[in-house]
Amino acid sequence: MRLDKYLSQATGLSRKDIKRLLHKDLAAVNGVVTRDSSLQVSEDDTVMFQEMEIAAPRPRYFMMNKPYGYVCSSDDPTNATVMGLLIDEPRPNDLHLAGRLDLDTTGLLLITDDGQWSHKLTSPKHKQGKRYLLETADPIPESAVEQFAQGVQLLNEKHLTKPAELEIIGVDEAFLTLTEGRYHQVKRMFAAIGNKVIKLHRDRISHIVLDESLAPGEYRELTEEEIQISK
Repeated sequence: MRLDKYLSQATGLSRKDIKRLLHKDLAAVNGVVTRDSSLQVSEDDTVMFQEMEIAAPRPRYFMMNKPYGYVCSSDDPTNATVMGLLIDEPRPNDLHLAGRLDLDTTGLLLITDDGQWSHKLTSPKHKQGKRYLLETADPIPESAVEQFAQGVQLLNEKHLTKPAELEIIGVDEAFLTLTEGRYHQVKRMFAAIGNKVIKLHRDRISHIVLDESLAPGEYRELTEEEIQISK
């Protein structure tokens, strides 16, 4: 990692400020003072900055309980954004969402600056399940369980959906677990069988379950166990 990026992520200072301070001879790598912001450093190097040893920056991992009416974006001219809820986090622009939710969908969002981790979590080839609690306008027929397990033909799609697990828990309520993420997939799957989803909430991604203590809009860091399970 470049020295300026290393120091910026570790301290929360902007890279512009880091470069300015480097020119004041305030940084050393392995005992050698340097002004080279592009110098490549690793976890094995000893980095001193402003007379303090700076530990290597670590990736960040958060779960959020997404509120209704928020968009999964960093900027939107019309609606409030989930990234705008990260007001206490340094370098929010370095963070990204590991899987999005629609404006009217609530529940578990995972947010990180670790691209490899989020790819493993969201790529269909890794088959990480995403579970949704849903409510429909009409009763859910028992036959839908087998239909979803076999795959559903969505409108304007060439291929059936991948097998999905439907667990009916009420006349018009169910859990649905998917291993892919097509556009508006849950709503379109129910539309394909003549029903309409009127409420949708994601409570699980892989083995990471939404913390019930989080109110809508709140977030917390993932535990080490949650991070490792997902990898």
